[in-house]
Amino acid sequence: MLRSIPMISAGFQAVSVENFGGGQGILSFFKEAGPIAKVVLGILLFFSFVSWIIIFAKFVRLRVVSRQSEKFVEFFRKSRRFSEVNTVANQLTETPLSTLFKAGYAELDAQVKANRPDDPGATASGVTMSQRFLIRNISGIERALERAIGVELSRLTKYMTFLATTAAACPFIGLFGTVWGIMQSFRAIGTTGSTSIVAVAPGISEALVNTAAGLAAAIPALIFYNYFMGKVRQQRAGMEDFALEFINLAERNFT
Repeated sequence: MLRSIPMISAGFQAVSVENFGGGQGILSFFKEAGPIAKVVLGILLFFSFVSWIIIFAKFVRLRVVSRQSEKFVEFFRKSRRFSEVNTVANQLTETPLSTLFKAGYAELDAQVKANRPDDPGATASGVTMSQRFLIRNISGIERALERAIGVELSRLTKYMTFLATTAAACPFIGLFGTVWGIMQSFRAIGTTGSTSIVAVAPGISEALVNTAAGLAAAIPALIFYNYFMGKVRQQRAGMEDFALEFINLAERNFT
């Protein structure tokens, strides 16, 4: 048995030099791989490439959203007129809070107009925090804010399902390539009648590369999916807090 160890080691070295062309690496392996292995690697490469595009885009967008949300809340709490806040909402378009304010502001404006038929020019635009124009249906504002939260959550989680699919599916796609590579190794043993490492190494190498490729695509997608979902949960909590603050303000000054 001890004598066979140098032979196995020499066999690995020979296969390594033959398969990877003296250091050409993965490109050489891809050229020499079988059609099934190429298809599996192509699918995994596609998932990985698209996932990294989504990861980069979401990372940038969520940073912008977080910064604009802080600015909007700070201005909203300092402002004395809804028209001023509405102007800022038109400027800070990336934060979901702008959409929430516009939804609540539009419903509030509609109720002010409906409850002051004697004044056709009455709007909520010039209403200050100390003026009182009665509104009758505070639940209408609540529903408008809830709809806006749903719309903004859909925007924030757009394309996130692709990351979840990548994290869940790619290990199994890589596993399929692994099983196929092992099958090819057993076929080579049956064809050649030899159990040497030279006969089985190509199939084993395909199997291991497919396994590694599946994990390389799935692990980043899983990590960043959980990271982004945590950020989305933070934004949802911020939207719900802002909605409650807007409703309290409306009840205090318009009912």
